[in-house]
Amino acid sequence: MSRRRQSISPVKTRVIFVYETGNYDTNNGIILHIISHRHSKGGSITMISVDHQVALERLSGILDGGLDFHDQKSGNAVHRIHAFPAKFPPQIPRTFIQSLTDPGDTVLDPMMGSGTTVLESFLLGRKAIGYDVDPLSVLLSKTKTTPIHQEEALALSKEIVRRANDAFYRWRKEIEAELCVFWDEKTRDFVNYWFSRDVQIALKSILNEIERIEDEDLKDFFKICFSAIIITKTGGISLALDLAHTRPHRVRSAIDWNGNVIGQYSEAGFPPGMFHLKRIRSPFEEFERRCRQNLMFIRDISSGTRQTDFFTPFEEQTERITPHVSYGDAQNIPLASSCIDLVVTSPPYAMNAIDYMRAHKFSLVWLGYSISNLTTQRKKYIGSEGVMDGYSHSLPGGVMESVERLDRKKGLALYKYYSEMKNVLTETFRVLKPGGTAVFVVGDSTIRGQCLHIPEHLCAIGKSIGFSSPLIGTRRLDRNRRMMPASTKIRRMHEEYVLVFSKPSSVSPGSADAPQSSG
Repeated sequence: MSRRRQSISPVKTRVIFVYETGNYDTNNGIILHIISHRHSKGGSITMISVDHQVALERLSGILDGGLDFHDQKSGNAVHRIHAFPAKFPPQIPRTFIQSLTDPGDTVLDPMMGSGTTVLESFLLGRKAIGYDVDPLSVLLSKTKTTPIHQEEALALSKEIVRRANDAFYRWRKEIEAELCVFWDEKTRDFVNYWFSRDVQIALKSILNEIERIEDEDLKDFFKICFSAIIITKTGGISLALDLAHTRPHRVRSAIDWNGNVIGQYSEAGFPPGMFHLKRIRSPFEEFERRCRQNLMFIRDISSGTRQTDFFTPFEEQTERITPHVSYGDAQNIPLASSCIDLVVTSPPYAMNAIDYMRAHKFSLVWLGYSISNLTTQRKKYIGSEGVMDGYSHSLPGGVMESVERLDRKKGLALYKYYSEMKNVLTETFRVLKPGGTAVFVVGDSTIRGQCLHIPEHLCAIGKSIGFSSPLIGTRRLDRNRRMMPASTKIRRMHEEYVLVFSKPSSVSPGSADAPQSSG
């Protein structure tokens, strides 16, 4: 079949029609791919109404405006209060929120991760709703959007450190006794492997003081500060390195803030096979420093309930609306149908490329979660490890063909990812208002030299559900960011894809807000 293309006319846009040949064009670094609807001789093309042409022009204009943001600052320091792997830049949700919604409209992120979309919606005066199955994501997103009293929090942080430091020396035996009963055996073994004894006592003394706080918003803020001194890229107070990239490995030797040596170390040299010597800073000093830093980061949200949009300074101030953030599964969104104006989200990568729980459990075990509980929770992630028993062939034909080309184990894992994403897209379609838009930021994967074409297949799944003319925009990644863990078979990412799904303004009675179950 020849690779024929037809441009949209007479609308002035750079979107190119693509026949079902796997071919697509590049315009100024942005790849736009329209998944077709109607088969005709020589190819499959999309028939577009005048209203849909206008909407398509608007969306393609957003994508054509550039999505890299390499030299741009995030615009708000609140995004920096806690490390989180593979965060997408806040400029992406901000761009779509400003272009496609008005103040007071409702924006959903059903897989909110670090809460980027929720925070941007909050700052721009939209009603933000966010869900996630990760307890740390829920706590972090809530903290990012909850104003607290700055002076009270600063004074309290100093009091927490003073009292905890005093308890570390005066009540050491009592705290050690608490640690013996704080976890079950499996969780305690995990903590003993990754945290030195003095660090455990210091952290427990800090945590005891945090738990004394009656104000739940302040308590959550200090819990995030507590977690942030554990989950870091290279520092942190555990015996792990590179927790921020979800690939922790334990150092062979360390020296703590009191000069105590942990593991094998001698002045003659490093022990064989050691990654490097880690210097563990004082948990008390790190916690106080992080509290001060985070209070500076959240000054804007704590200073009032009105927001000036500094990117369009001549607009009127917008009233901020308290977001709804809670635990929730994107495959079963706890919302009524047709209630959301815009969805902006970044699903986990396929094939468990980034194992969020692998890092998050380092702080969650201190916040009341056992290793067994977190292992169960981890299985609820989209694209997590584990496979289905077999294929039910509920996916579009081209998607199934790509799955069946892999060996059975990898094929079943990829099938599980696509099946879960079909559930997510089905729920997204249901909760969107007619004419609403969903934006998904995804990566692609290569296994044994074979590109999986995940963006195209997700668009095909979306089309099968009822979305019209999905678009794919490509953004080039900063070479120093969004790096995949070295242990995966997936190459370092240099680009990712912005998928734009549109729910038709009018849908036939049989499929509008209740698309068929994905099975």
